[in-house]
Amino acid sequence: MAISSPSLISSLPHHRETITNPLKTDTSNPPNPIPLISRCTSLRELMQIHAYAIKSHLHNHKDPSFITKLINFCTESPTSSSMSYARHLFDAMPEPDIVSFNSIARGYSRYTNPIESFALFVDVLEGGMLLPDHYTFPSLLKACAAFKGIEEGRQLHCLSLKLALDGDIYVSPTLINMYAECEDVDAAERVFERILEPCVVSYNAMITGYARRNRPNEALALFREMQGKSLKVNEITLLSVLSSCSLLGSFGLGRWIHEYAKKHGFCKYVKVNTGLIDMFAKCGSLEDAVSLFEKMRDKDTPAWSAMIVAYANHGEAEKSMLMFERMRCESVQPDQITFLGLLNACSHRGLVEEGREYFSRMVNEFKIVPSVKHYGSMVDLLGRAGRLDDAYRFIDTLPISPTPLLWRILLSSCSSHNDLELAEKVSERIFELDDSHGGDYVILSNLYGRNKKWQDVDSLRKVMKDRRAVKVPGCSSIEVKNVVHEFFSGDGVKSNTPTKLHRALDEMVKELKLAGYVPDTSMVVHADMDDQEKEITVRYHSEKLAIAFGVLNTPPGTTIRVVKNLRVCGDCHNAAKLISVVFGRRVVLRDVQRFHHFEDGKCSCGDFW
Repeated sequence: MAISSPSLISSLPHHRETITNPLKTDTSNPPNPIPLISRCTSLRELMQIHAYAIKSHLHNHKDPSFITKLINFCTESPTSSSMSYARHLFDAMPEPDIVSFNSIARGYSRYTNPIESFALFVDVLEGGMLLPDHYTFPSLLKACAAFKGIEEGRQLHCLSLKLALDGDIYVSPTLINMYAECEDVDAAERVFERILEPCVVSYNAMITGYARRNRPNEALALFREMQGKSLKVNEITLLSVLSSCSLLGSFGLGRWIHEYAKKHGFCKYVKVNTGLIDMFAKCGSLEDAVSLFEKMRDKDTPAWSAMIVAYANHGEAEKSMLMFERMRCESVQPDQITFLGLLNACSHRGLVEEGREYFSRMVNEFKIVPSVKHYGSMVDLLGRAGRLDDAYRFIDTLPISPTPLLWRILLSSCSSHNDLELAEKVSERIFELDDSHGGDYVILSNLYGRNKKWQDVDSLRKVMKDRRAVKVPGCSSIEVKNVVHEFFSGDGVKSNTPTKLHRALDEMVKELKLAGYVPDTSMVVHADMDDQEKEITVRYHSEKLAIAFGVLNTPPGTTIRVVKNLRVCGDCHNAAKLISVVFGRRVVLRDVQRFHHFEDGKCSCGDFW
C-alpha cells in the first residue's frame, strides 16, 4: 500500500529509507506509529499507518493495544467502510480482549445496524473467549435501545445480574434507557428503584424515559425529588424537564426553568436555548419564544427550525417562511425539521402551491429524503384545501408503502369536507393495515350519522365493539397557580350532584347564548338522543371544562392557556370565540394540530383548521 500523506509520514524518521528498504531499518531505535493515530483525519490515513507498521516491522502490528487504538479510530464516527475495517481488525486478532470488543461494540451501537453488536457478542460468548465488564453492557444496551430489541435487552439485564454489574454507575442508566426506549417504562422504574443512591446520570435516564413516553408528571416529580437531594442538574436534565413542560403546557414551571437556566449558566448552551424556545412556543407564549431566539448569539439548524415550527404551529405562516429566508441568508443548512415546519405552516393556511414548492426544494435542492411525517404534511395540505382526490393519488403513488397514519390524515379531511364516499374507501385501506384504532370508527360513524345512515352507524359500532377498538377520550389540561389540572370529556354528564365547576359552566353557557351562541350538536350522532341530551354532551367537552376552570380560578384579564390531546371540535371553537368577548379573556388553546388564539371574538386560525 502506497504511503503518500506528508502530514503523517513526515512524523516518521527516515520514512523513505524504511519503506524502500526495510532491511536497513535501525531496529534498535524503531519509531512508534501509535502517536500518529490521534492525528488521523481519514480512514485512508489510518490504513497507511497500519500498513507502515506491518511492512516496516517497526512495531508489533498484532499487539492488542495497537489494534484497539486502530479500532477506536474506526468506531469514533462510524461509517460503512470504517466499521468494515474495524471488524476486519477485530477478527484478525489472535486473542481479542474485552477492551477491543467494547470498542467495536460501541461503534456498532452508533451505526445504522446496531444489532450487529449483539450478534458479535453472542459469537464471542459462545467461543468462551471473553468475559464482559461494566464497559461492555452500556454499548450493547444502547444498541438494543436503537433497534427496539427488548428481548435481547432483557437477556443482557439477566447477564448483568449474574455478574453483579446491574447496579454499576455505567450499566444501570443504560438499562433504564433501554427499557424506556423499548416502551417498557415500568421495567425502567424497577431498575431505577433498585439503585441505592441514584446519581444524576440515573435520574436523567429515568426523567428522559418518562418524558419520551409521554409521562410528564412523573418526570417533573422526579426532577423535584432530584432537587430535594441537592443533586446538581445538568443540561440533559433541563432538556428533558423542558420537554415535560411542553407536553403539559406548564407555562409557569417553564418560566421558572428559564430563570434557573439563566442563574446557573445553562443558557450558554445552544441546545438549552432551543429547548426553551420549543417550550415557550408549545406553552402558548410565542412572544417569549421570539424574544429568546432574537437574543441568541449563536443559532444552529435546530434553533432556526424550532422557530420556524413555532410560527407554523401558531398559524403565522408568513413569518415561518420569512424565518426560512433569514436562515438561508445566514448560510445555515436546513434539515428535515425545517421543512416539516414549513409544510405545516402552508397546511394551516391552505397555501397549496407554496407547500408543493417547499417539498420540491427539500428533495431536489437540499437532497433531503422525505419521511412519513413529510408525506403526512403534504396529505394534510391537500386534504385541508379540499383537494381530496389529489391527496388520495398522492398517497397511492408514494415510493414507500403507505402507513395507517397517512390514510388517517386523509380520513380526517374527508370528515371535514363531508365526503362519505371517499371516507369509506379510505377506511378500507386503513382497516387492511390496522383495525384496532377506535378513532377511525368514530370518524366514519359520525359521517354516517351526519348523512342519516343510522343502520350503518349501528353496524359500524358493533364491528368496533367486536374488534375491541377503543376511542381515546378527549382530555384537556390547564395550569393554575403552578398546578396542572386535567379534565376529560363527559365529566359530570351523568352526575346527579353537579360540582361548582359544572354549575359555573352552565351559567357561562347561558351568558354565551345571550350573546348569540347556538350549540352545534351535529357531531353527536346518537339517534336515540334528544336535542337536550346532545347539547349536554357537547357542553361538557374537556376544553370547555378547562376554560371554565380558568375563568373561575384566575383574576379577570388573565390569559387562559389550555392543552387538548385531540383536535378541538367546532362547537368548542365557536364557544371559545364568544368567551373571549363576553368574559374579556384571551384564550390560547393548543390542540393536537396547532394553536388557536381567541381574542375579541376571533381566532388566529381564521376558522381554517
